[in-house]
Amino acid sequence: MKGGGFGFLINMILGIVGGAVGGWLFGVLGISIMDGIVGDLITGVIGAAVVLFVAGLFKK
Repeated sequence: MKGGGFGFLINMILGIVGGAVGGWLFGVLGISIMDGIVGDLITGVIGAAVVLFVAGLFKK
């Protein structure tokens, strides 16, 4: 679907912010997926996906 997203730059910014939010939120909740960079990567991806999903809800 053409024109249905935020655009590359905004998606990148939201993804980076979501990664930081995911890391912070998982830390506050005491959730640890794995130790090391793999766990940080998974946590960041989950956080970014959640932030992008919520931002998509507000766009509609």
